[in-house]
Amino acid sequence: MAQGPHNVLLVVNQRSGMSRTIADYYAQRRHIPKSNICSIRAPEDEEIDRATFDKSVRQPILDCLQSGKLQDRVLYIVLTKGVPLKVKGHAGQNDQASVDSELTLLYQDMLGVTRVLPGRLPNPYFAGDAGTNLARFSHRRFPIYLVTRLDGYDVGDACALVARAQSPAKGGRFILDLPWNGNGQGDNWLRMAADKLKEAGVPASRITLETSPVFLTGQKQVLGYASWGSNDRSDHFRWLGNTWVNGALLEEYVSTDARTFKRPPKDWKIGQWSDPPATFFDGSPQSLIADYIHEGVTGAAGNVYEPYLDACVRPQILFPAYVKGFNLAESYYAAIPFLSWQTVVIGDPLTAPFAHTTLPKVEADPPVDPATGLPKFYSMWKRKVAEKGGRE
Repeated sequence: MAQGPHNVLLVVNQRSGMSRTIADYYAQRRHIPKSNICSIRAPEDEEIDRATFDKSVRQPILDCLQSGKLQDRVLYIVLTKGVPLKVKGHAGQNDQASVDSELTLLYQDMLGVTRVLPGRLPNPYFAGDAGTNLARFSHRRFPIYLVTRLDGYDVGDACALVARAQSPAKGGRFILDLPWNGNGQGDNWLRMAADKLKEAGVPASRITLETSPVFLTGQKQVLGYASWGSNDRSDHFRWLGNTWVNGALLEEYVSTDARTFKRPPKDWKIGQWSDPPATFFDGSPQSLIADYIHEGVTGAAGNVYEPYLDACVRPQILFPAYVKGFNLAESYYAAIPFLSWQTVVIGDPLTAPFAHTTLPKVEADPPVDPATGLPKFYSMWKRKVAEKGGRE
């Protein structure tokens, strides 16, 4: 692994039995230090208002980071099922967001950076559409946290993410499925992903770029999958029916595929926005990434509310970064252009089947700045922010 358990802050909601069970399982399997386990007491509701988020989620996690002087050593924050999922917005104010994406900015909150609401903020770790800014993650260059979530329809689904992450495969196929009617920019990203994978050394025989009207299902030994999901009018399937290798990552361009992790009725089917609202589940006809978690993926990204296409995960960054040795969290966040927005990343951040280098100790566990008594990079950023009057 490029980084280890000492770089993870594990968040458990003590009001949720599911959260406690999943957190215990992850802590045991990954040997998370007790000092890196953060207990909060938040509502079990998936959607909460911003005042509740600030009081019961954001502030307790800030307290854990500051009281343990974990500002720099923690690189990844892992949430568990039972921790609220999304922050409800106000009509017409564009201030709704995923809990996970808001928590990426805790480092800046501790620095005293002026918080900008509503709307989205540029992700400083985003590698750019061409991937030219791809870099290993540490706080030397990036004053944010990478936040992932262990979630699914039940405790079993969430714990299976952890088990699969510990025995990831290096072999497997990449499925890149273009839609029946063409969608310009998003299609170009899928085509770029095929080219970038080849440049990264993946044999062409392991890359399927589907450009016909057919929506691919039932694929074997899938390591990476990206499509338009239920936005592809040829997709009539709630389940992809793929065989996933351990370590498999998934991305789809769908507005609300992480809107809930509640289990739909067995007879529920995905549809279109033109369908009768009575056929929707949790307010939407669109596909759910929880189905793919149940089916066997190890990592996935989705959206809790409408992100717009330009805010979706870039497959041409995600998959090449992964095969180059970046871990799950780095691969996804390098491919996410905005924070304080709608994305959630599902999976164990330490998943890294292709890892071949380690993050230097000075990056993974920086020393204390003798002048401030605080972690080195955190002190550096504090000085910069003070000099700029509260701007990062």
